Amino acid sequence: MPNRLANSSSPYLRQHQDNPVDWYPWGDEAFAAAKEQDKPIFLSVGYSACHWCHVMEHESFENEQLAAILNEHFICIKVDREERPDVDQIYMQAVQMLTGSGGWPMSVFLSPDGQPFYGGTYWPPEARGGHPGFGQVLMAIHDAWINKRAQITEQSAQITDHLQAAARGPEAVEGGVNPAWISQAEKWLVENHDPQYGGLGSAPKFPHAMDLSLLIELEAESPSLDRQQAVQLTLDKMAQGGIYDHLAGGFARYSVDAQWLVPHFEKMLYDNALLAVTYADAFRLWGTPTYAQVVRETLDYILNDMTNPLGAFYSSEDADSEGVEGKFYVWTLAEVQEVLGESRASRFCNIYDVTAAGNFEGENILNLKQPLADRASELKIPIEQLKEDRDKLLARRGQRVRPGLDDKVLLSWNALMITAMTRGYRAVRDPRYLEAAVKATQFIRQHMLRDDGTLWHTWREGQASLDAYLDDYGYFIDALCELYQIAPQEADLQLACQLAEQLMQHFSDPAGGFYFTSDTHETLIARTKDLADTSVPSGNAMAASGLLTLSRLTGRNDFRQAAESALAAASGVLAISPQAGGQSLRTLRRSLKPSFELVLFTGPTTTESAELEELLLRRFDPLSITLSLGEPLPSESHQALCPLLAFRSAINGQPTLYVCRDSVCEQPLTGAGVRTKLSP
Repeated sequence: MPNRLANSSSPYLRQHQDNPVDWYPWGDEAFAAAKEQDKPIFLSVGYSACHWCHVMEHESFENEQLAAILNEHFICIKVDREERPDVDQIYMQAVQMLTGSGGWPMSVFLSPDGQPFYGGTYWPPEARGGHPGFGQVLMAIHDAWINKRAQITEQSAQITDHLQAAARGPEAVEGGVNPAWISQAEKWLVENHDPQYGGLGSAPKFPHAMDLSLLIELEAESPSLDRQQAVQLTLDKMAQGGIYDHLAGGFARYSVDAQWLVPHFEKMLYDNALLAVTYADAFRLWGTPTYAQVVRETLDYILNDMTNPLGAFYSSEDADSEGVEGKFYVWTLAEVQEVLGESRASRFCNIYDVTAAGNFEGENILNLKQPLADRASELKIPIEQLKEDRDKLLARRGQRVRPGLDDKVLLSWNALMITAMTRGYRAVRDPRYLEAAVKATQFIRQHMLRDDGTLWHTWREGQASLDAYLDDYGYFIDALCELYQIAPQEADLQLACQLAEQLMQHFSDPAGGFYFTSDTHETLIARTKDLADTSVPSGNAMAASGLLTLSRLTGRNDFRQAAESALAAASGVLAISPQAGGQSLRTLRRSLKPSFELVLFTGPTTTESAELEELLLRRFDPLSITLSLGEPLPSESHQALCPLLAFRSAINGQPTLYVCRDSVCEQPLTGAGVRTKLSP
């Protein structure tokens, strides 16, 4: 019989509805039961695409004996970290304090009032590899709860005190922000990149998209050979490696080895959004065809496999298929030969590293030892033929059992993908990407925006739920500003302003910056401030980014002051570990540098006006605001909202460019002057 999780909106929680464990969702009912029965709480946190979460479920939560121990001695709560990042942040901090590391599945033992006293990540069902078995852990905790309660109470109080202090993050430094942090971060990132395979460190290896984007933006301002080589090596090796899906496009979460060959096969919406932006900007800067191909294939993967009929984007695809990690993606030599025939298979396998012995547990992860264009040239093969081969293998792969899809809609991650679609449109000018960004924005407006102007965090099966967090507001404000610069709609800018006002009213910390939760959220044992980047950009950094852009579009100084407050709040992180704040440093650069605004009124649509608009949008200058408007002219209310548009038009019907710097404007340009100004 299904347990309480059967009624959850989360696909991850529903995966556990038939466990013999008497699971509760996070909420008052569970904590009341713990107090009434005088039992500790076992909190298990994970997410739908997490391979080791599935392993622990199959090994332990489906185990009748272990379930009986859990049910007898504990109140068990299951949490989807993607739905409740506030809960995840607090207790992950606790686990890291207790063990020195963290990860998912996360397993934490709490007192009935929510204070943690012991924790870890994955435990096997029985002792192995120097790790205690889960059953041993449970019985030891039960024994301590009965016989050492005073010690547990004291320890949990101490941990909670440390958590509350840590939740605020490092104290802001006196004297404000320091531009030197940008060069310090750059120096660290370039010196610590892997000179053989790119990326940072050894194994496991993560993409670090925000850091790559920071280096690309620095490169646009003042080229450096060392920096360029570090970035391009990383982008090239990721695009060639097994972390990239060479058939359908898109990136897996990370590589378990140093050379990007063997991915952790889960595919997350946020990774693909962040990396699509990185490759799009790299293409706009350097014009490398491979980078444009990665952008197209990644965004096409999202449109084909990760977009719901209403235009919103799904959260993730699982690492596992039929209970086996990576089964959906790997190939044997015989399978490739069967699909392509022996001659074309021989050629394909030579290029994509497919052998009889295999490169992954006797099978093969497709990857390139050399850039595809180089191999095609060596073998004198048209690249189009290789695409035909890939399409045939993709069609065959489509007949396999797909990995599980987490089809919930998370506002923050959707906002990241809206930005990716707009940057992708700038780079490769495919109108489908702009249409997707507009449609996803409309979805959020219609389904995740309350009548009172606040946002929902998640949506699934027609139902929105959970109050939005800082990253939902910050990411979406930033995305609206990105979209507005390509397709200036008054309603989008108005919405961004309304959300910024909500952000400042309900999330602000009087000491500076923003809390992760609003003043209307559930009160937890600590209130966190999201100051450092993780796998996604820091909430404070993205709030600062959106507010800074919004201040330049609207002329509102309160938005700029709020952005500067968020950057100052992150100064403690940036002073200690500037490489942990790539997104903050990207925003800091824009706040310190002169601001440029380029506004193009194209006039009637002509071949010339379309070419000039493309030059403006393709232009890569992270310090600039760029707007392109055709006909009709913006309304008076639109001009009042965005003073950059006021009293301006296409002079004599010709494309006209207005260029301003720090609110000081040059004479408008028409004719050949526009093309000269916008040309690289």
